[in-house]
Amino acid sequence: MTDTTYERKPRTRAEQRLIRLAGFTSVSVALTLVILKVWAWLATDSIAMLGSFADSLLDLLASMMTLIAVHFALEPADREHRFGHGKLEAIAGLVQSCIITASAVYVGFEAVNRLLIPEPIEAPITGTVVMLVSLVLTIALVLLQRFVVRQTGSIAISADAAHYRADILTNLAVLVAIVASAWFGWYRADPVLGLVVVVVIFLSIRVIVKQSLDVLLDRELSVQRRAEILRIASRNSEVLGVHDLRTRTSGTHEFIQFHLELKPELSLTRSHEISDEVEAAVKEHFPRAEVIIHADPYGLAELQDDF
Repeated sequence: MTDTTYERKPRTRAEQRLIRLAGFTSVSVALTLVILKVWAWLATDSIAMLGSFADSLLDLLASMMTLIAVHFALEPADREHRFGHGKLEAIAGLVQSCIITASAVYVGFEAVNRLLIPEPIEAPITGTVVMLVSLVLTIALVLLQRFVVRQTGSIAISADAAHYRADILTNLAVLVAIVASAWFGWYRADPVLGLVVVVVIFLSIRVIVKQSLDVLLDRELSVQRRAEILRIASRNSEVLGVHDLRTRTSGTHEFIQFHLELKPELSLTRSHEISDEVEAAVKEHFPRAEVIIHADPYGLAELQDDF
């Protein structure tokens, strides 16, 4: 019997540059929005603007965490971390979800207070201009992040994009609230829209938490993808059976391991060659995977998992 281990495909330099660009841009935009909104809040004394400022401040902290996590997650595997640092992205996503939850609870609390005690929004022109600028910057950032996620599959950038997508709705809600309050006298429009935004934020958080926990808890690949791996491995004419398939993900990398059942009379060299052939076939369909193959003589009785 022999074990053969194959090196996974790391992210390309172009992908690493894209992820770092998204991280730096996120922090820059968040810092700009914090400065704009604290100025607008001081000028208008608006509670709605104060809530938006607090939300952007949390965004800044979350984006800084993303930037730090991405920096370390892109580091190659080393002596102490043989499987790389990809799980840092999932950790960043989970931490961001906690921050976004705190932000959503705060917005919801403020919305309920405003429903009970409605107040007009002062200096609407200043607030309108600031929210329009915030919308443009946030939409541009989200478009960049979506492009980066499509190209790299980064969980950390995906989590960052999730709360900025929620911010688009938050900014729209504040903008509509300003217009409704200042020009139509609908003072309760602000808290009602705020509660709608809270619901949207919680829906976004649910997706990110699931993705992050799947990575951190080493969730298996989907049933369809596992079936595809078994099909590919069994396609080799000299493979008599495949068992003990185990899979997991870390960042955008997949880890696949299984046992091949081969003729007992095969030489060690030939067993290794067959493992190489199967590995190449699997990696053709899973190019970012690290594949670990254990060759067993066919008919050998051994304990196996019952799931």
